[in-house]
Amino acid sequence: MEQINNVAIVVAMEKELNLLLPLVNEPKELVIDGYRLYSGTINGMNVTIMQCGIGKVNAAIGTLTLLNNFNVDVVINTGVAGGADKSINVMDIVVATQIAYHDVWCGPGTQYGEASGYPLFFTSDNDLVDLLDDEEGVKPGLICSGDRFIASIEEIESIKAHFPKALAVDMESAAIAQVCKLRDVPFLCIRVISDSPGTSNDNSAQYDNFWEIAPQHTFNIVRFLLSKF
Repeated sequence: MEQINNVAIVVAMEKELNLLLPLVNEPKELVIDGYRLYSGTINGMNVTIMQCGIGKVNAAIGTLTLLNNFNVDVVINTGVAGGADKSINVMDIVVATQIAYHDVWCGPGTQYGEASGYPLFFTSDNDLVDLLDDEEGVKPGLICSGDRFIASIEEIESIKAHFPKALAVDMESAAIAQVCKLRDVPFLCIRVISDSPGTSNDNSAQYDNFWEIAPQHTFNIVRFLLSKF
């Protein structure tokens, strides 16, 4: 793995940002093209944190803005996701070895989920994934992204009909991965499971309760990872 000096961390929501900022030493706020960013250090590593907003378009524009304005060695996407498999529980941490769109089809001659001109599966950087291999509670696998809050077992079953190995669902990571591939920047996605639509038809209540009970250590996996660079 090449020397890493500057890490960008992208989250979608203010709630996620508020769990992450306490890890940053002396954060400094700046605004670029309407995006509020924070720079500082975590465990001595230089970091720039962005809240991109919910959804694929917000994620892509935010990530491109970040890469256009900062010298970044690695992009880490973190935050919450919904569990998409019976093996995944609330508070588990899923590290995306693969990322795909669950709501894209570009027509005959293409694979379902494949963005035009890109592979079906984006991947996190293998060296970065390997750094988390031995961590308890970390589960590697496929995360699927789409512009929809997934709220039922039926929706998960529809996604898994195309992607049976999916462990989690979110609304941003594939778009961030696509921009990173375009710019040839190493990428890693780490998501904490906030609710389990794959096993419950009442996951909206789980999601609401998560923010009441979520301990700070759910995002400490990021600090742990940075300590290994």
